[in-house]
Amino acid sequence: MTTYDVIADPATGLEAAITALQNGELVVLPTDTVYGIAADAFSPQAVGRLLAAKGRGRDMPVPVLVGSWRTLDGLVDQLGPLARRLVEAFWPGPLTLIVRSAPSLAWDLGESRGTVAVRMPLHPVALQVLTQTGPLAVSSANRSGRPPAVEVGDAEEQLGDAVSVYLDAGPTGDPVPSTIVDLTGDHARVVREGALPTSALRELIPDLEVTS
Repeated sequence: MTTYDVIADPATGLEAAITALQNGELVVLPTDTVYGIAADAFSPQAVGRLLAAKGRGRDMPVPVLVGSWRTLDGLVDQLGPLARRLVEAFWPGPLTLIVRSAPSLAWDLGESRGTVAVRMPLHPVALQVLTQTGPLAVSSANRSGRPPAVEVGDAEEQLGDAVSVYLDAGPTGDPVPSTIVDLTGDHARVVREGALPTSALRELIPDLEVTS
């Protein structure tokens, strides 16, 4: 367990994080919402370590972060025009899309039932890591049931030695998670209201449904 100040010395921390992820280890990194705990999305063992570190079951599959919206074409079964409009309007940013994953993908994110929750974060550190590693399985850097980490110390206190590398980029701001929109049904549906207002989404999707 090592913590790197990526404001004072970004290169050293980024190199350590990328190496750890490529070796199947866990990394805590800042995003534009809260700190996240990351693992190689294509390593079932690494994803299993992430779930164990959080105390989370396979019934809550892990979302995926990408460093470019173009990555979606390799992850999604069919990316429809609505999904493309949402990506062009709100990525990078606090919008997570639930879409049907490509059946050829060799990953195990939990009991996802052929879907994946995917997002492109608006944070330079996260994007630099993702550009080098490719898609990462990322969940909020906290034990299940506890508050999300808005400072790296919050994550260290909860996750400890289960994580190999912590990247400290200072406070992330208000602990508001991303807004989640499910695109797998007949109509787009907000399943979690978060940092992106529903009103902004409705400007693009007037018939947007919201799960109460």
